[in-house]
Amino acid sequence: MDKEKKLKIGFYEFSGCAGDLLTIIHNEDYLLKVWNSAEIISFRLATSKRDEKANLDIAFVEGSITAEEQIEELRKIREKSRILIALGTCASFGGLQSMYSHLGDFSSRFNSIYPHKFTILKPIESKPLESYVKVDYFIPGCPIDFKLFLFNFTRLLRNLPVELPSYPVCIECKWQENNCLLLKKIPCLGPLTRAGCQARCPTHNLPCVGCFGPYEDLNLPSWLKTLQENNIPFKELEKKIRMFFGVKVKEILSKLKNKK
Repeated sequence: MDKEKKLKIGFYEFSGCAGDLLTIIHNEDYLLKVWNSAEIISFRLATSKRDEKANLDIAFVEGSITAEEQIEELRKIREKSRILIALGTCASFGGLQSMYSHLGDFSSRFNSIYPHKFTILKPIESKPLESYVKVDYFIPGCPIDFKLFLFNFTRLLRNLPVELPSYPVCIECKWQENNCLLLKKIPCLGPLTRAGCQARCPTHNLPCVGCFGPYEDLNLPSWLKTLQENNIPFKELEKKIRMFFGVKVKEILSKLKNKK
């Protein structure tokens, strides 16, 4: 791609562990190819050279919004970007920070943990990017899978849309020839979770924890029935779903409670 035709791209982060951007940086074999295929305008974890006034073709944004000041910063990124992509589960669904969203009053919960008044930022209930701005695409994961990112980064350079797996982790489990953990009475979130991780946890005989967020057509009734037959307490199931499904929890749990 000619230099004058390179897309202008920025990488940004809000509240989270920065694991998604670190995943990109730590893949050294491909990092220079990613870097040289576009004009990187901003990437704080990789370079101190930034141009925050430049308009962008694509903005990759990780992390959830957990402070009022971040809302305005996010809106500025949105205004200068042709395409904005929520990178990782925190940006896409709210992440671990929002596991207790819709559960009582946020101020009461926050003050019970942090009794002293914050003077730097004004904390708010953690929410995904789309709660405040238009998000064109999302690439979930905690952290993201680099191969899935690289696949979609290449597509975006060619003005093609982001393409994610349209099936649950269970399909990847079958490809890996794993034994189903649900049949072993282990509460695995594979049927509820979007694929993209190559069934990383079940392949090591660990139950899926849902870190790629909810699968759009999740088979909730069958999952619930299987676990109820195994006498798994509802509160345990609720805790597992809350961990990574973020603001989608209310909708999902309402369906669960209707099936109890």
